Amino acid sequence: MHHLAPITTYGCIAEHLGHSFSGEIHRLLSQALAAKDDRLAYQYHLQELRPDEVEDFFCRRAFCGINVTIPYKQTIIPMLDELTDTAREIGAVNTVVNRNGRLIGDNTDFYGMQYLLRGVGIDLSDKKVLIFGTGGTSNTAFAVAKHGDARQILKFSRTAREGALSYDELPLHTDANVIINTTPVGMYPNDEGCPLPKELTLAEFPDLCGVVDAIYHPLRTELVMAARTLGIPATGGLPMLVAQAAAATERFLNCTVDPSIITDVVRTLQRQKENIVLIGMPGCGKTTVGKLLSDRLGRRLLDTDEAIARRVGSVPDYLREQGEATFRDTEAAVICEDIAPESGVIIATGGGAILRDENVRRLKRNGTLVFLDRPLSCLMATSDRPLSSDPDALRRRFEERYDRYCAVADVHLAVPDGESAEETMRRIVEEICKGTF
Repeated sequence: MHHLAPITTYGCIAEHLGHSFSGEIHRLLSQALAAKDDRLAYQYHLQELRPDEVEDFFCRRAFCGINVTIPYKQTIIPMLDELTDTAREIGAVNTVVNRNGRLIGDNTDFYGMQYLLRGVGIDLSDKKVLIFGTGGTSNTAFAVAKHGDARQILKFSRTAREGALSYDELPLHTDANVIINTTPVGMYPNDEGCPLPKELTLAEFPDLCGVVDAIYHPLRTELVMAARTLGIPATGGLPMLVAQAAAATERFLNCTVDPSIITDVVRTLQRQKENIVLIGMPGCGKTTVGKLLSDRLGRRLLDTDEAIARRVGSVPDYLREQGEATFRDTEAAVICEDIAPESGVIIATGGGAILRDENVRRLKRNGTLVFLDRPLSCLMATSDRPLSSDPDALRRRFEERYDRYCAVADVHLAVPDGESAEETMRRIVEEICKGTF
């Protein structure tokens, strides 16, 4: 049950904020600013409001500055005293500042979208830009493309409305240079989705030089991963979220947020949200190293085999009785439903989890895959692993899978003979600190 609790300083309002990163972002921004000037420290609160509570909230004006997100970016405009030129052009407000009782609406998403494009090296000048969606963020993307001197800007939606074309017309525009997705298609928990029609792939856009997805959860949507597979620069929406928050903070506190702070917050949040996914042969140390990482980093450890066991009982017995194909189906279901949607965790996978493309895609949406490459001579066949229960079976599995491990890994970590699990863990932590993750 929602209730009106006054925000007396700064915060964010929306109908639902269960998966919001805003609180974490502003905590990091406040810490960074306070480190340089402790007068710039601020408190930031999340406030869920029902539609019938919004007007009363603004009448009370019990805040210094707030961010506004779905579904109230346009609803609140009549409740404000003034709009900036940017907010008026976009037709949506995501930041409201209370100046001596006057409520001024702004839109810092504009700056956030510009930051997102710059960060991945996308220049809109003289480009044909396709924007998926017709909501407030699509209006922001349109304004940014217009200010970026795009040659042509087209919006697309499921039905041709509000000046948008239907997705049915998309095949007529495969000469596009940039695609910007502002729809929720591909957002958790429905992260299997892609806004492109099923009969169309990014490979059919030969002139594409950049893809941007405003979605930030998962960190990498199907659209972003498809673009990167083709070597096309692509990014999810996390940097935009941080940049717009920094711009809002500048309005709140009448200060300047150094670009280096934005960069640091993006990197910190990325590391916090990124899963560390350990892959490799049975017996290479994934679970042992995973437990050590869990203790060192204060993150939960998820083990795919343990998650499967919770569904089916003994994994070895299930494999022997049902066969490998059925086991792989169950493994895929567990990864899809129980493992991949998590963020900020350590994941120890079964040796064959990466054999299916669908598992790899799901694990990569929020995770970095680390291949623990321990030599075959250091691995041991055991009777509790039916697919590698004797030395010959273990060797066959190694030969079958090695190239696959190398191909899907984001980080290839050679684990020499004699290296302890503790040392392997320390090397993974070093890779995180170096920004490999």
